[in-house]
Amino acid sequence: MNKLIAPSVLAADFGNLQRDVEMVNNSDADWFHIDIMDGVFVPNISFGMPVLKAISSHAKKTIDVHLMIVDPDRYIKTFADLGADILTVHYEACTHLHRTVQAIKAVGMKAGVALNPHTPISVLEDIISDLDLVCIMSVNPGFGGQSFIENTYKKVTQLKHLINDTNSKTLIEIDGGVTSKNAKQLTEAGADVLVAGSFVFKSENPTKTIADLKSLCN
Repeated sequence: MNKLIAPSVLAADFGNLQRDVEMVNNSDADWFHIDIMDGVFVPNISFGMPVLKAISSHAKKTIDVHLMIVDPDRYIKTFADLGADILTVHYEACTHLHRTVQAIKAVGMKAGVALNPHTPISVLEDIISDLDLVCIMSVNPGFGGQSFIENTYKKVTQLKHLINDTNSKTLIEIDGGVTSKNAKQLTEAGADVLVAGSFVFKSENPTKTIADLKSLCN
């Protein structure tokens, strides 16, 4: 399958959000990646429901929502109603992860689980077959523009082995510090989806940056 590029809207220009959403619509990007932060699970606050609703009303591509919040179970149906296609929760935020994953699927979304940099791949061994996506955090979650953590390559390789060993269909997504310098190495290690925020939206020509990333990986 072709590798997917998911621009992170957290790095967009909030004063021109519709313009940036239309740019992604008209680019070679595959998904919109939308980070929801609560200021508790991570030390930052991002979009609330009204902003997600506004993005959804203009977006013409898959909406990939990444919850960095405590107690995500309370909001699963809300995010489905707001148009999320994929809902990713953090392993570290879920007491009953299997139940949370089943609840996400029950309302028609694909289910993802994100792992913080310090969390080993092995915690997913008993649930990998139930997951549509695993998001490996290649920076500490909470803020855009951070430096890529080099240990990520090893984790991608480990996760790819787990997926292959269990005949799972799970996609591997990388979130944080993705640039043209590491994109090819990440996809060669086994990554399927690359989330890029500042690298795309802070570039001189975001549409070209997305196209260049896509061609590097495929």
